[in-house]
Amino acid sequence: MPLDDIKSVEQLAADIKADHAKATDAVKEIAEKALAEAEKGVKSSASLKEVADEQLLKMNELTEQITSIEQKLARAKEFDERAKAAKSIGQQFVEAEDVKSLLDSDVKRGKAQMLLKATITSATTDTDGAAGAAVEATRLPGVVADPNRRMTIRDLLMPGQMDGSTLEYVQETGFNNNAAPVAEGAAKPQSDIKLALISTTAKVIAHTSKASRQILDDASQLRSYIDGRLRYGLAFKEELQLLSGDGTGQNLLGIIPQATAYSPAFAPAAETVIDKLRLAMLQAALAEYPATGHVMNPIDWARVETTKDSEGRYIIGNPGGEGPASLWKLPVVETQAIAVDKFLTGAFRLGAQVFDRWQARVELATENEDDFVKNMVTMLCEERLALAVYRPEAFIYGDLGFVA
Repeated sequence: MPLDDIKSVEQLAADIKADHAKATDAVKEIAEKALAEAEKGVKSSASLKEVADEQLLKMNELTEQITSIEQKLARAKEFDERAKAAKSIGQQFVEAEDVKSLLDSDVKRGKAQMLLKATITSATTDTDGAAGAAVEATRLPGVVADPNRRMTIRDLLMPGQMDGSTLEYVQETGFNNNAAPVAEGAAKPQSDIKLALISTTAKVIAHTSKASRQILDDASQLRSYIDGRLRYGLAFKEELQLLSGDGTGQNLLGIIPQATAYSPAFAPAAETVIDKLRLAMLQAALAEYPATGHVMNPIDWARVETTKDSEGRYIIGNPGGEGPASLWKLPVVETQAIAVDKFLTGAFRLGAQVFDRWQARVELATENEDDFVKNMVTMLCEERLALAVYRPEAFIYGDLGFVA
């Protein structure tokens, strides 16, 4: 809105305010008159009430008009300021009132001054209006690390606690079931159960990391990050031990070294990998331990899932479907802790159990002299556990046949 129009609006507002003042005075006069008559006991006439109502209505209308005009006037001034700000510095200079007065004068001598408000920008240089240094960068908390591999083997096993360092348990290595109907007076058949006393010790899995006390105090999230990474590294090695530990030295004796070799009850025509896993389930069931899951390398499971029939249709599920991996109604555990082209099928919950002597924990210490004088902290993450495999026949291990 041009400045001249704004001035006319201001004049209009002044005129309305004057009318408003007159209406207000008229209302006051009527009110005083009515009050005086009431003191004298004279009842106000109907005409006086009509005049009072008329003046009150007029005053209210004028009040609304004044409010509306003042709001519009304020918006017009704000618009004019934005328009000025959008003009170049040269345009603002020649249109400034002091400059116009000087240029319009006959002498054209003197001094004209115009104050400019610098436009605030995101610049970081030493210039007017540069506010970039005040803008804070958005930084995500913590540290973005390599992805953690999903741990699964411990979740499959039955948990337990142990006392002392030695774990002893009786392992059934065979059962010759000769139960049969017996005639009266006849000798009863004898069944043979083969048992073995197994003794193992709890093993310690541990590692350490060092950090300065200053960084742990200054970056609170770093301590929790290191704690998490140490625990993950411990669980990573634990999974390898539970599956493949060879039992020598401080290694656990894992499930795979104790598992039974794959030996199918029959040979199906044109045997496939899917057939092998079903026959492995049958082998565990015949040992009286029905399987509860399969363990495969992610590469091999991808091969199974991408298997197609002669018409190019996927055999295992729908690529667009959702849900956990499963085969023959049993969950499939994908883990790189098992070698490529190998599988382990078994009754994990009943056939084995993991015993914790020490739960996984992270401890901090500055006890040694070198750490103390250097303000260093040693972070120790460790656990102590043992594994019991009650029935080797409950686990079937073999080759998938993908690799020649």
